[in-house]
Amino acid sequence: MSVIDWYFDPISPFAWLAWHAMETRDLIDRIRPRPVLLAGLLQQHGQLGPAEIPSKRRFTYRHARWRAAQRGLELRFPPAHPFNPLTTLRLLQAAGADAAATRRVLDFVWAEGRDPSDPAQSMALAQALGITDPAAACADPSVKQALRDNSDAALAAGVFGVPTAVLHGELYWGEDAVPMLAQALSEPDWFADAEMQRLDDLPVGVQRPR
Repeated sequence: MSVIDWYFDPISPFAWLAWHAMETRDLIDRIRPRPVLLAGLLQQHGQLGPAEIPSKRRFTYRHARWRAAQRGLELRFPPAHPFNPLTTLRLLQAAGADAAATRRVLDFVWAEGRDPSDPAQSMALAQALGITDPAAACADPSVKQALRDNSDAALAAGVFGVPTAVLHGELYWGEDAVPMLAQALSEPDWFADAEMQRLDDLPVGVQRPR
């Protein structure tokens, strides 16, 4: 069974939506959750985050809520967004970053609408993950190294945003790419036709000056 590396940051509501979509399509058993810091990926690629452009921020929030409603889900934004996800990422990694821990963290933020960067809420999240000493867990060098390794692997794979699934070297970015991912598993030949191959080498017509 092919393992799918799934790079995500709980700062994104689309990570929660994608998780639900993957559950619906029975993909979770194939998923290897790999938490990463979105800000680090954006910095490496020289990109702004969606929340850093005011009009895009508003649209993104409305779109996420609409996508959730279309699927019968109640998405609740935390009190403020974006928040600093670093402690949350470390707690998740300390908890093993398995499917159960990933689901718990994503639900904490996006189903319950809680701010994991708030110290009291962070403590509650740690308890929910079975971590008795969150300070020690977050300071553990192996936890920090695992997150760095995830980021390095994401960048090496070409990941530019979250959530992104990587299957056989191909990227499937965003919650709306989950059906595409499922089809890549069930009908891999569809993605190997001549037109798809042509897109890999499609010439660049014009480049914006930098």
